[in-house]
Amino acid sequence: MSKLKTKSGAKKRFKITGSGKVRVQYGYKRHNLRKRPQQMKRQTRGMKTLRTTDGNIVKKHFLPNS
Repeated sequence: MSKLKTKSGAKKRFKITGSGKVRVQYGYKRHNLRKRPQQMKRQTRGMKTLRTTDGNIVKKHFLPNS
Protein backbone atom coordinates (compact mmCIF):
# COMPACT_ATOMS: atom_id res chain seq x y z
CA MET A 1 0.00 0.00 0.00
CA SER A 2 1.27 3.46 -0.84
CA LYS A 3 2.01 6.13 1.72
CA LEU A 4 -0.72 8.55 2.77
CA LYS A 5 -0.08 12.09 1.66
CA THR A 6 -1.08 15.16 3.62
CA LYS A 7 -3.39 17.45 1.63
CA SER A 8 -1.35 20.54 0.82
CA GLY A 9 -4.33 22.86 1.25
CA ALA A 10 -4.96 21.46 4.72
CA LYS A 11 -1.35 22.10 5.75
CA LYS A 12 -1.95 25.80 5.23
CA ARG A 13 -5.34 25.95 6.95
CA PHE A 14 -5.10 23.74 10.05
CA LYS A 15 -2.71 23.47 12.99
CA ILE A 16 -2.64 20.65 15.54
CA THR A 17 -2.16 21.70 19.18
CA GLY A 18 -0.09 19.79 21.68
CA SER A 19 -3.21 18.19 23.15
CA GLY A 20 -4.37 17.03 19.70
CA LYS A 21 -7.04 19.64 19.01
CA VAL A 22 -7.32 21.27 15.59
CA ARG A 23 -7.06 25.05 15.29
CA VAL A 24 -8.22 27.07 12.29
CA GLN A 25 -8.45 30.72 11.27
CA TYR A 26 -11.81 32.47 11.16
CA GLY A 27 -13.33 33.01 7.72
CA TYR A 28 -14.53 36.15 5.91
CA LYS A 29 -11.41 38.20 6.66
CA ARG A 30 -9.70 38.45 3.27
CA HIS A 31 -11.49 41.15 1.30
CA ASN A 32 -14.54 43.45 1.31
CA LEU A 33 -13.84 44.32 4.93
CA ARG A 34 -15.38 47.75 4.53
CA LYS A 35 -18.78 46.03 4.31
CA ARG A 36 -18.31 44.05 7.50
CA PRO A 37 -19.35 45.35 10.92
CA GLN A 38 -16.56 46.41 13.23
CA GLN A 39 -17.77 43.93 15.85
CA MET A 40 -17.38 41.03 13.41
CA LYS A 41 -13.87 42.10 12.47
CA ARG A 42 -12.93 42.25 16.14
CA GLN A 43 -14.45 38.89 17.03
CA THR A 44 -12.78 37.02 14.16
CA ARG A 45 -9.20 37.83 15.11
CA GLY A 46 -6.86 34.99 15.90
CA MET A 47 -7.76 31.33 15.64
CA LYS A 48 -10.56 29.10 16.91
CA THR A 49 -10.64 25.44 17.93
CA LEU A 50 -12.74 23.07 15.88
CA ARG A 51 -15.27 20.77 17.51
CA THR A 52 -13.97 17.32 18.38
CA THR A 53 -15.94 15.55 15.65
CA ASP A 54 -14.81 17.98 12.95
CA GLY A 55 -11.24 17.83 14.24
CA ASN A 56 -11.22 14.04 14.04
CA ILE A 57 -12.32 14.18 10.39
CA VAL A 58 -9.58 16.68 9.57
CA LYS A 59 -6.90 14.61 11.30
CA LYS A 60 -8.00 11.34 9.72
CA HIS A 61 -8.56 12.42 6.12
CA PHE A 62 -6.52 15.57 5.56
CA LEU A 63 -3.60 15.46 8.02
CA PRO A 64 -2.85 11.73 8.45
CA ASN A 65 0.83 12.19 9.28
CA SER A 66 0.47 14.69 12.11
